[in-house]
This record gives sequence, C-alpha cells and structure tokens, in this order.
Amino acid sequence: MKLAALIMIAASALAADERRSGADFVSSATQAMQRDDAQNPAMLWISGGEAQWRTPAGSGGKSCASCHGDARDSMRGVAARFPAFHQGRTVNLNQRINICREQKQQARPLPAESEELLGLEAYVAMQSRGMPVAPPQDAGTTASAARGRQLYFQRIGQLNLSCAQCHDQQWGKRLAGSTIPQAHAAAYPIYRLEWQGMGSLQRRLRNCMSGVRAEVPAFGAQELVELEAWLAVRDQGMKIETPGVRP
Repeated sequence: MKLAALIMIAASALAADERRSGADFVSSATQAMQRDDAQNPAMLWISGGEAQWRTPAGSGGKSCASCHGDARDSMRGVAARFPAFHQGRTVNLNQRINICREQKQQARPLPAESEELLGLEAYVAMQSRGMPVAPPQDAGTTASAARGRQLYFQRIGQLNLSCAQCHDQQWGKRLAGSTIPQAHAAAYPIYRLEWQGMGSLQRRLRNCMSGVRAEVPAFGAQELVELEAWLAVRDQGMKIETPGVRP
C-alpha cells in the first residue's frame, strides 16, 4: 500500500482539519509549561542530551558532533522523518541513535528509557520543533506503517479495545478524570507530570496496552515501531512539538 493511500485512510478516520495536538487537551498551566523552555522540566533532559552530543563515547573516540557537527543545523528536520527504514528494517529515532553508537562510535547502546537515551533523543528531536511531520515514502517504511495501522484498529486485551475506539471515536470525552486526546505523537519524548520524568512514545503505547489488559511487547519490539510509523502517517503535516509536557 502506498503512502498516499495510507494518508487517505488516516484522513477518513479523523479529518485533517479536525486534528488537534495533545496539548489542546491539557490545562492552560501545562500548555504554558510546554511553551516556555525556562519552565519546561524536559529541558533538564535536553541539557544532558546536548552534553552527550559533544562528548566522545566508545572505543571509536568520537562524539555525535564529530560526524554531524552542530545539531542545530545537521539535525534540523531529522526527527520529522522517523520512523524510517534502515538496514533492512524500520527503526525509530532512539534506535537509530543506538545504531550510530554501535557502528560509528563502537559504544554500547543506551538502555531503553534511560535518561541518557531520552535526553539525546529529545535533544535531536527538538531541532525539528515547529517543522511538519513528514513520514518517508519508501516501500519499507510504508509497509511498516500499513502493519501499524492494522494494530491501531485491532481490538486487544481483556477489555477488547482498539486504539481507534478511544482516540478516533471517543476523543474529547473523559476517562478516569482525564480528557481522551487524539493520540498524535509529535511531542515525544515528553515529560509527564504523572511520571515525574521523561518518557518515550513506546512507554506511552505500552501503558495503553497494559491499561486494556493486553500482552505488552518489550521496548523496541517491531510491532511497536510499526505502530509508531502509522502514527506518523496520521500526524503528517502536524508540527513537531518536542519536548512536550503532559499531565
């Protein structure tokens, strides 16, 4: 299935002019916290990510900057194009960072959800802030997004619910005291007040799967990456907001 066809499917579920950022469903105080870098707690992680960008790692003795220079230039627009097909599979941004660490720096991959990986991913993603999400159109990424679409609409868990039932059909309504958003992912990694820390999109997806009492895939599982690829199709043209803040 071509990307254009996937975009049409996404548009039929939620009209493009009806799409709303997750920030639209939070309090004005939380919105203000996201907008102001001096108040946004995620900037603590991003500060660490910036330091890592410049610090040599591994036996290769290279930093990210050794190859890519100033992230403000070289990483502009990069996060908007992930997940992307690379070396025979579709990977998300934090996986791509770890591929660079292993292959270019001869360094160990950073653990999933570690402060180091979240900080570096958020630092890279922030360089695309304000740019439109632009999922790749190659066959590999598009095929992954199509499989992710199947998972998005598939009923799972003991509660027998799909992502679409909440986020396409019930958005704006209340669930356990919170407003159901539309599941747009352009603000990740985010700082959640509930977590008192940063978290990846996969952490949020796994939380939802646990909430419907489904079997939860491990971090980095290909089905989660493919679900991310479908969410990027749903988000096409929306603005990158990283680092987001949510309740």
